[in-house]
Amino acid sequence: MALTQLTGAAATRILGVASMQPDTIVSNDDLAKYLDTDDQWIRDRVGIVERRFAGPDVSLVDMAVQAGSQALEDAGLEPGEIDTVIVPNCTMPSPIPNAAAQVADRIGIRAAGAFDVNAACAGFCYALGLASDLIRTGSAGKVLVIGAEKLTDVVDPYDRANAIIFADGAGAMVVGPSEQAEIGPVSWGSAGDLVDTIYMRDHRYIYQEGQSVFRWATTKIAPVALRAVEAAGLSPSDIDVLIPHQANLRIVEAIAKRMRVQGAREDMVVADDIAYSGNTSSASIPMALDHMRVKGQVRRGDVVLTVGFGAGLSYAGQVIIAP
Repeated sequence: MALTQLTGAAATRILGVASMQPDTIVSNDDLAKYLDTDDQWIRDRVGIVERRFAGPDVSLVDMAVQAGSQALEDAGLEPGEIDTVIVPNCTMPSPIPNAAAQVADRIGIRAAGAFDVNAACAGFCYALGLASDLIRTGSAGKVLVIGAEKLTDVVDPYDRANAIIFADGAGAMVVGPSEQAEIGPVSWGSAGDLVDTIYMRDHRYIYQEGQSVFRWATTKIAPVALRAVEAAGLSPSDIDVLIPHQANLRIVEAIAKRMRVQGAREDMVVADDIAYSGNTSSASIPMALDHMRVKGQVRRGDVVLTVGFGAGLSYAGQVIIAP
């Protein structure tokens, strides 16, 4: 017996983008008050100037609701026009209940398909690929994807190697149908043999082998990005904007350098949002895109290459057309 096959949209595009950050700005000098570090040491190693920390009264769900609501406004849509909510994250205090159902309800999206995705810092690219495919197969009409993290809940504040890097925030995109493809195929994978390089120490605090992760990211991620470009039917010279996960400015610069060796243009704009946002894991890519749009660094129609990478080790990327 053959089952009925749903028919979805021919293609997909991004309808709206937004982000939010907590109010508390934490500078390198603030961290130096209780850590053995200083402003120049942090800038030299990870390229961060300041980051945002959420207070105890602000949850991951709170941040996701704000970013998601603003993304709907940017798209010119009402909550009732969304039928699926995906929240990539790796810092929910408990795996049950998930964030997505709570976020959907608080935004006013009733009876939505709602689930979380945990691919750590690659999570947003995973979720964006899923959203696009759900729409193209007919399983969803319009999807709200919100990367949200409260990393200060899982970082030891006295662990110099990690406390200087991670921060809190949320970034969202609304994905909908399109006659022309504006979200390319996702190029993803994992390196499970390296799972011990990033993990939760004592099931409480995030820990990473910094040098091992740095070597892996600076050598393995550019080829993933190039595969995403090829999957979209483009060449590196077609890319206007590169937005890697904002893990470390030195990693971002290394990926951009390798892309240019492979033919990317010298005038390709490269995201450096980490300098003033820190590493926000699954929130970093949509947050960077939103901030770059506000600054005029990204314009409607620009060809944007995104690539996320992190714990798992997991990685994913795709080409999108800026809304």
